[in-house]
Amino acid sequence: MKSRLKLWEITLFPLLGAFMSVSKIMLEFLPNIHMLAMLTMVYTVVFRKKALIPIYIFVLIHGVIAGFNLWWIPYIYLWTVLWGVTMLLPQKVPTKFKVIMYAVVCSLHGFLYGTLYAPMQALMFGLNFKQTIAWIIAGLPFDAVHGIGNLFMGLLIVPLSSVLSKTIKRFN
Repeated sequence: MKSRLKLWEITLFPLLGAFMSVSKIMLEFLPNIHMLAMLTMVYTVVFRKKALIPIYIFVLIHGVIAGFNLWWIPYIYLWTVLWGVTMLLPQKVPTKFKVIMYAVVCSLHGFLYGTLYAPMQALMFGLNFKQTIAWIIAGLPFDAVHGIGNLFMGLLIVPLSSVLSKTIKRFN
């Protein structure tokens, strides 16, 4: 059975993608601290497969704003990895466990961001294995900040997904 978009989804998804972009811009004064992983997971928990729509609207908006350059290419898959992992997480678990599980996954995405980015970096700049590992190691302090920030943002996934779900049910 095909999953068609409803009118309210056609309206809401671009707004959610734009919200991701605005949230990134608003927090750019903090290095590697943002709401993107948390929002990616919230959208995935609530919308499942359809979450890819606002996620890729964000990716496109960010490319338009910041420029479609080599750094942007990994954005095409970085958020899909987090979406995919979130899709694989069990949904029917106690809320207390969900809070921890989502925060840990969100945090891991931050800690592994440089490692996930590295294959494209190696391809784009012709890095060999040793150079790629060196690039990953050089980025570890940034990934540590990213992972810690994502841990705290990840604590918001359950309450925000609950509010979003309830709001949608109310208007649906």
